[in-house]
Amino acid sequence: MANVWSANVSFSNGELHLSGISATALAKEFGTPTFFLDEEDFRTRATAWGSALKSSFGANAGNVYYAGKAFLCVEVARWVAQCGIGLDVCTGGELAVAKAAKFPVERIEFHGNNKSVAEINEAVRLGVGMIVADSLFEIDRIASAAKAQGKKQRILLRLTPGIEAHTHESIATAHEDVKFGFSIASGSAWNAVLAVRKHPEIELRGFHSHIGSQILSMDAFGTAADRLIAFLARYRDEFKTELPELDLGGGYGISYLESDEPLLPEIVLPSLHKVVQEACIRHNFGMPKISIEPGRAIVGPTMFTLYEIGTTKKVVLESGATRSYLSVDGGMSDNIRTSLYGAEYTAVIANRKPTASTTSSRVVGKHCETGDIVISDIALSADCVPGDLLAIPATGAYGRSMASNYNHVPRPPVVAIANAKARVIVRRETEADLLGLDV
Repeated sequence: MANVWSANVSFSNGELHLSGISATALAKEFGTPTFFLDEEDFRTRATAWGSALKSSFGANAGNVYYAGKAFLCVEVARWVAQCGIGLDVCTGGELAVAKAAKFPVERIEFHGNNKSVAEINEAVRLGVGMIVADSLFEIDRIASAAKAQGKKQRILLRLTPGIEAHTHESIATAHEDVKFGFSIASGSAWNAVLAVRKHPEIELRGFHSHIGSQILSMDAFGTAADRLIAFLARYRDEFKTELPELDLGGGYGISYLESDEPLLPEIVLPSLHKVVQEACIRHNFGMPKISIEPGRAIVGPTMFTLYEIGTTKKVVLESGATRSYLSVDGGMSDNIRTSLYGAEYTAVIANRKPTASTTSSRVVGKHCETGDIVISDIALSADCVPGDLLAIPATGAYGRSMASNYNHVPRPPVVAIANAKARVIVRRETEADLLGLDV
């Protein structure tokens, strides 16, 4: 069974500790709900992905891009820079965080399917290393920005290879009926190539593909690599030159449940090298420089959310069985994934060792929505009471970053812990923050 907790989480007499600090002490100092981030584990994972890419691809290793959308703040951007990997941003706001962190601009990749003129202008002005173009409109916008600023901007074209990735529909991104990229099969990808070649202000470096998120199998990556390298070969045959770069995306899955087997860098990168090498041989193409985007795989496992149980109640179901409802002091405002696309999590009572047998339970939030569910069905101790602490692992990705102020609830803080020391890196919102935008 997979370990769902970060590397420095341990349990003593049933109580959770992170880097030696107990859940009780953390709740007392920082309150609940709070996201607790294992900084040492984050750095280890980020470095491992970078090292594995270099080990597998050698001179053909490009960049590992950290997914800013998963979770980003100024301090985390600094860690990413220190770990020597790149940063993937997809909005002007994420770019602003990178700028505030003084992130090396040459290691920034700018994504997004609807980048505004202002966002593109700023990206070109800052000198970001790569812009991933997602539409013909963006190609024109990039060319206009580069021309106005007297620059030549490097880009990749995001292509849709027609892959049905085995993941939830909301996070599958490479089949035909999707908002992202240029379809290879329909001919729009080739039309995009021709459009780029009209602009001397743009340097086309290669192509990009991202088949989805929370992918737990490498099967589809081989098909994607083959179709993309075939497209690179078509470009070479037409224009007598080889484009030097290929970004194969990623979206590698993590363990939310003990039954989830994560895709680890030591598994992913040798496998990816093999399928890329085989595709290059089939299409008589030289190995391009390969970049990847691990997605949630870096930050996702390094964080847990700590809640306090506020109320409990027993509900009798139509079958005659009972279910225990445990209401926590957060919910869909700090973790929308369960409500949004049925994400599954596990949880533990974090402040003590349970003494009763388990019972069918549902962990719900405090919001005025029936769908405000954090965990739909889990076996938890029947002796859970108000005041108990509940910890949910693997909430580093798309928890705080997708958090909202629904019902005017302030968003939780993020606390980083390393070497038995805890510090706030994103403070808790206050009611003054909530009222601060009212005019």
